[in-house]
Amino acid sequence: MNQTAASKIYVSRRETARPADPLLSVIVPVFNEEDVIGHFLEATRPVLEKTGLAYEYVFIDDGSRDSTADYLSEKLKSGLPGRLLGLSRNFGKEAALSAGLEAVRGDIAVIMDADLQDPPDLILQMLDGWRAGYDVIYGLRVDRSSDTVLKRSTANMFYKLFNRLANIDMPANAGDYRLIDRAVIDALLRLPERNRFMKGLFAWVGFPAMAIPYERPVRKAGDGKFNYWKLWNFALDGLTGFTTLPLRVWFYGGAAISFGAFAYAIYLTVRTSLFGADLPGYASLMVALLFFSGVQLLSIGMIGEYIARLFNEAKQRPVYILQDVIESEQQEDAGTGKETHAG
Repeated sequence: MNQTAASKIYVSRRETARPADPLLSVIVPVFNEEDVIGHFLEATRPVLEKTGLAYEYVFIDDGSRDSTADYLSEKLKSGLPGRLLGLSRNFGKEAALSAGLEAVRGDIAVIMDADLQDPPDLILQMLDGWRAGYDVIYGLRVDRSSDTVLKRSTANMFYKLFNRLANIDMPANAGDYRLIDRAVIDALLRLPERNRFMKGLFAWVGFPAMAIPYERPVRKAGDGKFNYWKLWNFALDGLTGFTTLPLRVWFYGGAAISFGAFAYAIYLTVRTSLFGADLPGYASLMVALLFFSGVQLLSIGMIGEYIARLFNEAKQRPVYILQDVIESEQQEDAGTGKETHAG
């Protein structure tokens, strides 16, 4: 297990204050997972029973168009503890995770995907880390051979670039699979932004953290929902959400180019005064014109990315819209149902 730098006094105080029988919530965003959701329940329920804790599932249906919601509804009616949050359309995984965090009732929560690339057995080790006083225990993917070479290489490039540019340290190859304490959940719920990059937000709120290395298996069934275009936009959201350095780069770059242009203008003036005017070159003129035009367009585009995010924040639209909540019959009988219509 890898541990982040944290004062031992905070960890030891948390260790002594941990409740003996916390409620464990499992947050699972789903989108067209009919092929794998049954396997997911078969794999996770024995592990959750082994913990000896009371637990609940919080499924977030992010606009599925298959039978995922029907299957989960039947399972909840037959006694599966938890609830199904039905979003009004597909808002994306980051919004679905935000909905799940708002809906959990547990003292601790485990966030995991339904494709079983997050090994359920790690939950037991995560609980040990939580009882030892850590508020965040995340899975660290040390073997991503199930991913393509292109995906692995681009992911490594993104983590290196993000940690170099941003003012927070986001663990490389750490996905959403993690156990978080109620204090972390409450801190995340205080963040009002609409453009949400959850991996960055998990790192931004801080708290004592521990990493558990694991080998990422292949997807159990079905197909992944991310393509490279979505991953590119996802990475762009992460960078623009946690650093303004790209804007500074263009400022300093523009200043350097302006200085060079001014120096070249002085050189031309002096040369013309001493040796007279010569015939200007068409090729050099076009190269300079195209180069500086490209620099201007790139800088305007970068500024536009930040302005677009300001525009989205200014509209103050909810991160998601909840159309329905289906409770487990056990919880409905206990009168614990609670609905939230937007977040």
